[in-house]
Amino acid sequence: MTKAETNFLVKLRSSGLRPTKQRIKICEVLFNRDKTFHFSINDLTNIIQNQHNEKISLATVYNTVHAFKKKGYLKEINIGNDMSYFDTNTTSHHHFYDEQTKELIDINSQEVEIKKTPTPPNGKKIEGVEVTFKISKKSSL
Repeated sequence: MTKAETNFLVKLRSSGLRPTKQRIKICEVLFNRDKTFHFSINDLTNIIQNQHNEKISLATVYNTVHAFKKKGYLKEINIGNDMSYFDTNTTSHHHFYDEQTKELIDINSQEVEIKKTPTPPNGKKIEGVEVTFKISKKSSL
């Protein structure tokens, strides 16, 4: 068994999931990459089925992704209108969201300066700030 496969088993078991063939394939697609991966549940399901020829149910993908999110292996980025993406980079950072291509692009946190934050409601504290800039193609007028 390779180091990556062992790491996948640890991630699955620590997330409360049994390491099935389908869940190991999810791990391979998510965590066997050189760079950050942004995806929706449907994106991930399509990649596994179309690029890896693996039959997998939407429910399995959904449950696995949410178990990984709960454990801290993935971060959820809500774009609005009930659209969420997930990110394999769980550190605090910002994003561009291209509304035409539906792509999330990382922004180095040093490139965003937040000068003032609101006072949170009583009994609450700010855990962090992550900004998503919605972008689109410039019009050529």
